[in-house]
Amino acid sequence: MTKKIVVVAGNIGAGKTSLAERIGARQGWATGYESVSDNPYLPDFYADMKTWAFHLQIYFLGHRARQYLELANDPRSAILDRSIYEDAYIFARALHHLGNLSERDYLSYRRLFDLVVGSLPPPNLLIYLKCPVPVLMERIQRRARGIETGITTEYLSLLDSFYDDWLRSFDLCPVLTIQSGDVDYVHKPQALEQVTQIIAAKLAGKEIIEL
Repeated sequence: MTKKIVVVAGNIGAGKTSLAERIGARQGWATGYESVSDNPYLPDFYADMKTWAFHLQIYFLGHRARQYLELANDPRSAILDRSIYEDAYIFARALHHLGNLSERDYLSYRRLFDLVVGSLPPPNLLIYLKCPVPVLMERIQRRARGIETGITTEYLSLLDSFYDDWLRSFDLCPVLTIQSGDVDYVHKPQALEQVTQIIAAKLAGKEIIEL
């Protein structure tokens, strides 16, 4: 198979890292992960969102663009845990909607985002992990990350609605939707095998029934 770039999108707790890690290892693909533990802005952002929202979004934009280009230049196929597009269409939009990112900063960020993304080669496939909000909340509470303690059902529902808006008009590449609340590719090898085969079929341009 010729080199492919696959990006994984989905709400907080949808299973993006678990999928990217397993598909990357199984297929021998280069794998890019979201920068959380080494993000220098996250502690300040969670302490004062209005002050640090713009800085955080700029950091994520630069990090993801650099990571994407590095993997695009790698001779291996690649899979990325979270897409660069979600930064603008989901998270920056939510920050603006909730009043944590001013209109001026939001428009400035979007202009820079459009410029950066316009210079990147499009992915070959976007995998969207769709998961019910109650399941997301259960997973978030179970993994008990300190930075996620303030996440609410209302916030996850808002993000979920933004994902629906974004994907209705997304046309850069094919989209594969997986109901990750129902498909347990973490604990069931047969489910991972099924997901792997469907991804391969989608990349080959075959018509498939989505999970």
